[in-house]
Amino acid sequence: MKTISHKELIVHILVWICISIFPLFSAYIDLGKIPSEMYLRLSLRPILFYANYLVFVPYLLLNRKLLLYIFVSIAFLILYNYVSEELITNTITREFRDFPKPPNMPAGPFGIRHAIPVVFSLSIFLLGGIFSLVVDFYKRDRESKELENEQKEIKLQFLRNQLNPHFLFNSLNSIYALVRSKSDNAPEAVITLSELMRYMLYEAGDEQVSLEKEINYIKNYIALQRLRLKNTEAVKLNIKGETRHLKVYPLLLISFIENAFKYGTDYKGNTQIDIKIVVENKKLHLYVKNIIGLYKRDDKNSGVGLENIKNQLNHLYNNNHQLTINESKTHFKVELTINLKEDEMYHN
Repeated sequence: MKTISHKELIVHILVWICISIFPLFSAYIDLGKIPSEMYLRLSLRPILFYANYLVFVPYLLLNRKLLLYIFVSIAFLILYNYVSEELITNTITREFRDFPKPPNMPAGPFGIRHAIPVVFSLSIFLLGGIFSLVVDFYKRDRESKELENEQKEIKLQFLRNQLNPHFLFNSLNSIYALVRSKSDNAPEAVITLSELMRYMLYEAGDEQVSLEKEINYIKNYIALQRLRLKNTEAVKLNIKGETRHLKVYPLLLISFIENAFKYGTDYKGNTQIDIKIVVENKKLHLYVKNIIGLYKRDDKNSGVGLENIKNQLNHLYNNNHQLTINESKTHFKVELTINLKEDEMYHN
């Protein structure tokens, strides 16, 4: 069964006004009364509109049966005009027929008496076809966007499924280092990791999350990394701005921070990482800088995280973000700016 939207319903009401109510009003103005026969004629006019709107265009024209559509439409119009003009008595037509005719006025079966109703019926019939084509166009456009969004979500989920194991493996490596060194911080590290995993499993699956929760997740991750480091004085985290009333897509920032901890330790065991998160004017600024230390980056095997997050940013924020990555012989620097739209603002 065909369902219609509120906009379509309004259009249907306007069509009824144009093809039914307005002619009645016009006849009353011209004749001072509405002939009873006119009600029957007007009741047939919506058939022109809806026959083309509901039947001919959807089942013939849109199915590329053009010749059949033309043939059926012509036959239908001939039948309709024959029934409405010849089999139904038209008081208005009869009254106009009695008026003195101007000179050279076309008469007979192909005169104005028949031409005007034929043109009018053709107009209503074509209006139904145009309306059906417009509705079909917007329907196909809506379905295309829904399919595009569905494919986008599937691809995004695939990217997230790649990222999460990558993050988990690096976190487990950190805990393994603590356990191997018999550190007293190992139990606390396990608890912190459980908090991280709880966030990833139960909250980060939403389309958007609270920026405050996302930053707390980042704080927990940094706390986990600090447990395994010998020297954490050079690990700096600076957060500025109001974050409680903002939402952001989850797990976008962690890859840059995780990458900094992975490669930000030199051969002496010193770690130098500078992380800044600034929120102002509905913009989120992330700045991450680390030294290029003991481990060289292997783009083939360990570049999954960065490439993955680039793809996610392109999918989720498109032109509403700017990412700059600079790498020198001694330092690796990331600068990310995300424009937070109005619909991403909410109040607790």
